[in-house]
Order: sequence, then C-alpha cells, then structure tokens
Amino acid sequence: MTAKNALASETSPYLRQHESNPVDWHPWSERAFEKARQENKPVFLSIGYSTCHWCHVMAHESFENADVASVLNEYFVSIKVDREERPDVDRLYMAFVQATTGSGGWPMSVWLTPEAEPFFGGTYFPPTDRYGRPGFVTVLERIAELWFTGREQLLAQAADVVQALVESNATVEPGDIPGQDALVRAADAFVKSFDSMHGGFGGAPKFPRPSVLNFLFRRAHTTGSTAAPNEVLHVALHTLRKMDAGGMHDQIGGGFHRYSVDAQWHVPHFEKMLYDQAQLANSFLDAWLISGDDSFLVPVRDTLDYVQRNLTHAEGGFFSAEDADSLREPGKSEYAEGAFYVWSQTEIEALLPADVSALAIRHWGLDPKGNVPAASDPQGEFQELNILIRRDGIAESASALGIPEAHAREMLETARRMLFDARERRPRPHLDDKIITAWNGLMISAFARAGACLGESRYLDVARVAADFIKSKLTGTTPAELYRTWRDGIRGDIPAFAEDYAFLIQGLLDLYEAAFEIDDLRWAIELQERQDAQFADATGSGYFTGAAGDQLVPVRTKEDYDGAEPSASAVSAMNLLRLARMLNQSTYAEAAGRILAGFSSLMKRSPTAVPQMLSALELYHSIPQQVVIAGKIGAPDTLALAVAVRKGFAPNTSVMLADGAEGQTFLARHVDGISAMAPLHGKATLYRCENFSCQPPVTLAQIMRGS
Repeated sequence: MTAKNALASETSPYLRQHESNPVDWHPWSERAFEKARQENKPVFLSIGYSTCHWCHVMAHESFENADVASVLNEYFVSIKVDREERPDVDRLYMAFVQATTGSGGWPMSVWLTPEAEPFFGGTYFPPTDRYGRPGFVTVLERIAELWFTGREQLLAQAADVVQALVESNATVEPGDIPGQDALVRAADAFVKSFDSMHGGFGGAPKFPRPSVLNFLFRRAHTTGSTAAPNEVLHVALHTLRKMDAGGMHDQIGGGFHRYSVDAQWHVPHFEKMLYDQAQLANSFLDAWLISGDDSFLVPVRDTLDYVQRNLTHAEGGFFSAEDADSLREPGKSEYAEGAFYVWSQTEIEALLPADVSALAIRHWGLDPKGNVPAASDPQGEFQELNILIRRDGIAESASALGIPEAHAREMLETARRMLFDARERRPRPHLDDKIITAWNGLMISAFARAGACLGESRYLDVARVAADFIKSKLTGTTPAELYRTWRDGIRGDIPAFAEDYAFLIQGLLDLYEAAFEIDDLRWAIELQERQDAQFADATGSGYFTGAAGDQLVPVRTKEDYDGAEPSASAVSAMNLLRLARMLNQSTYAEAAGRILAGFSSLMKRSPTAVPQMLSALELYHSIPQQVVIAGKIGAPDTLALAVAVRKGFAPNTSVMLADGAEGQTFLARHVDGISAMAPLHGKATLYRCENFSCQPPVTLAQIMRGS
C-alpha cells in the first residue's frame, strides 16, 4: 500500500490528487510554516486546481518522481494550495509572480521564507533542462544553494518584495464618481478592440469574459457610445453567436469549455468551470431578452441542463468543474485533453444512419483528416479527429443536401441524441466535486433569472434547492457566517471570502426577484452587513479578498480586475445599488458610491479591465425604477404577471411583490406606499414606479390589451 502524506486528510480534490506523491506535502497551515522555521528551510509553495491540465503534467513529471521528491524533501518544506479554496493566497503570490516574471498561470511555483515572504517564483517547470530553460531539479538545487550560502540576501529581497506588495495594495485616494462620459469611452474601447469577423476581442487565445457582454448590453439599452447603440449591441450579439457555433460550446452535451486557444472559438481548452456556465447562461438569456431572437435560448437551456445533469449534487449544491483530460479508452491508462469530446468522421459514420451522418458531417464541419487547424495542434494530438462546430446553419445544411428544413432539424436532433448516448459510454473527465459558495451564488442567479424570465418553475426549483443547500451546509452559528467549501458531507474549515458573500448576495437578490420569498431578501441583507464588517476597506473603498487577522498571509489583497469572474467589489457595488432601490435606503447607495469613487481612476485609465464595475456605474447613473406586483405569492395570476413584465431587457428595474402577508409587511417598513398596494378586483396587479412615485395600477388583462 502506497504511503500517504499530510494531504490525505484534506477535502480538496486537488490536494487529494497529491496524497500519494513521494513529496512530503503539507496543506497551507501554521504547522507547515513552523516546521520550516524549526528546520531552517525555505518553503516551496505549489498552487493549482484539480482540473488544471499543466498541473497534471507537472505532477506526473516531477511530483510523482522519487528523485525529484528526494530533493524537495531534503531542502524544502513543500506546501500545496488549491487556488479555488484559497483565492487570497493565490492572488497574493500570483501578483508576485506576474510582477517578477511578466506572466502567470497554473501550476504556480513560489519559494518563500518561513514567514511566507516570496523571493522567487514561476509557473510550470519541466523536470530537466530543456531548450535553454532550466529544469525543476536545477532550479531547486540552485535555490537550496542560495538559501544556505546567501540567505541574508534572499531574506532582504523577500522583505523588499513584501513591502512592494503592500504598497501596490495600499488604499487608493478616492476620486470623483465618473460621469456618463466614462461609460461612453469604455464602450468605444470595446468596440475598437472587437474582432468583427469572429467575435470577441483581440486575437488568440480568446476568453468568454461575460462581464464585458453585461456592460455592452447595458450601454446598448441606454445610449450606447459614440458608436450607434445598435453597433454596441452587434458587438455583444455577434460574439455570443460565434461562441455558440464554435467548439468552445459543447454541441452535443451542452455547456461551455473554458476558453478558445484560437481566434475562431474552434479549438477549446476543454475543462468546464461552473462559473462559466453560470455567467454565460445569463449572457445568452440577456441576448434573448434584448434581441427577441429565440436561437439564444438554445445555449441557455442546454447549459442549465448540463449543470443539472453533471454538476449538481443530489442535495442541490453545484460542483465546481470537469477536467479537460480524460482516458483515451476504457480500461487504459493514457489520458488526453479533449478525448471525451472529439470524434473521427468514420466513428460518426458508423454510429449514425447514412442520411443522418451525411447531414451531421456537413452541419458540424467534420473532415476525414480532422478539422483542427494545424496551427492549433502543433503536436498533432488531434490528427484525424474533429471538434464539432456549426459550420452551417440548419437551413444551409438542409438546402445543400436537398432536405426539407423541418426534417433536417429532426434528423440533427436524432444525431445529437445518438452521439450523446455513445459519448456517455466513454470514460468521463474527472469531476471536481467540491462545492464553492461563491460559484454557487453565480449559478443560483442563472437558474433564478431563467426561471423568472421564461416562466419555468423547474429552473426556480433548482435555484431554491441550491440556496437552501448553502444555508444548511455552508453556514456557521448564524446564516450570515459563511464558509468557502463543502465536499462529500464535510464542510471545509476555511471561512468564506468577500467574493463568496458578494456572489451569494447577488444570487439571493435574483432569487427574491424571481420567486418573491422574503427570507431570501432578509438573508441577503444579513450577509451584506457581515461582508461590510469583515471585508470593507474602512479607510478607502471596496473589499479586501480575505478578512483581517490571518497571520499566515503577509499582505491583504484587494481584487480590482473583472476577469473570468467579476471582482467582489464590482458585484458588491451592484448589490448595494439594488438594495438601495428595493428598500429606498440611501445608506446602501452611498456605500456603492464610495466603491465607485475608489475605482474612479481605474475606470478612466483602464476601462476594459473593469467592465462589471462600469455596469455598476451605469446603474448608479440610471433613474431608479421599480415594479411592484400586488398578488399572492405563487398564485398563477401573480406568476403570469411576473413573466409579462419581464418581457424585454430592463436591467435597471427592481421587481418586488406586495403579497398581502409577511413580505409586504417587511417591505413596508422600508418603503412608503407599498403597504397600500393591493390587487384590483381580486386579480394580481402591477404598479410601475420611478423613485417609488408610482403610475396607476394595471392588471395582466390591461397589459395584454396594451392599455
């Protein structure tokens, strides 16, 4: 039986992947750093996550190698960190690696003093010297030599690094809250960087970055930019259409892969992350709301179906990710990226009836030699293999083959089902089954908004069960005390971070506006109070990633970039403005204003870095609008009216329910006038308001008649 190291008792799938390594790994803990101090050794810190392809590569090449492990064990105390469990640790040392090397990524390799101060770092290291690049063992031996012969210099260097990190995270003097001109310039910047042929921004690789699309939809809805509003809208819609048709979208099983390695959205990096599914489902839903084009609902539904089928715990929480790699064949030991998703043309011809396969081959762009461009496959890993893309629309494919379009649609649906069933017999990629509070908040938003806008209770039910899961499994002594992760029946002991609070609050606000259960709004308010108390920058603006008092983290960082996930500060600014408009409380709006003032220079200087913060700025400058429905919660006429008022894109409108019961009583304590709102003639009734100055009420029948 293989001996196991200290990671064997951890809950993180990433850490558990390394429990049998010959490396004497330790989790991030005071015990590990105390060991380094007692043994007078530097710390080797390796940061990654369980679905990271190059993390797997470095693990197989180096961490499973007994000779490499012997060097690590003799000269270093080795610590493994799951970046998804500890975003504070990851962001701190990523800032160091990016500042000192000019790039970053995972696996991240950082060498620290026993006081957690970094002095050298990088990302992936090959096991031996290659092409003039030092190998991992060479780097280890050189650092060990420097530590034991020139330690004072390394310690001084580390102290300087920490001071530089402290200064880079210092509170920025707030400026004036930017005006509408900042929004115009930001939209222009995105339009100028737009790839008019393939969609997206810039060249390869291309990342989805839904927060950009959120901002562009808002600008198109409002005034656009110096470009016409319809041009701003075109940028967002064209990008989503190209994403939808490309290989980044799983054409058979639904959902989206992490990013495209090329500029055409053809060849993806195949891992599937929960946060991408949540945000892209929302983006495609917004595209439908603003355009009325039903084709945008296909990826909404197939993404939510994928999450329900493959990323949902039996008790309701959402798992984190599926890996890019999987076994090439059942019972074999060889893994390959994308093996679960790619097809040879001969395989599809053997699986499908001849007429169906001919249509599928044309529609999904298959080629007997493989359809992956050589530039995107320098190692030849995808020779004679195909990544399914929509080369033609159904109408074009049907016309080319002389098939009626309706029949072609049925044939392609048959092909999709048959290929899905065949693919399910392949070895599935590894599932990272930890449940992260922040990402669950994002997914609750997607299901709640889809249920509300489409009038489908099945989506609302999924959001409700997930919220209940978080409340029962990931809270402490009160519902406002959150923890970061849960896995396999065990709640992790890492307290939640600012993003966990911010994303969950957003999810609860969306769930309240979808299902109108007042406890969701109450919980969101309680969470906001705790977030402010634990993470707010009392001398500046925005939110630190982690709470104060963690002695192992030498610098308290603050995220200011809206990347794969939006920053906690940006989402919080939106949450505070929404609370202000729901509850008519200026203190929330003032808090949001302080965040916007603190990000003023960044929004003006580098607007493309902060699209979600720009969305908050757009909301700040909009006229507060409310819709109050007077009716019984869950009643058919109430639900029908709620669906009717959500037709079209209205991102700046709050939707609330005067239910004649507890919910209305709670709202009435905050907002004048709501206590008097009641159904007309026993029918659910709509009140449209600006700043809670309301128009005469109307019923669903009146709305349908256009009165």
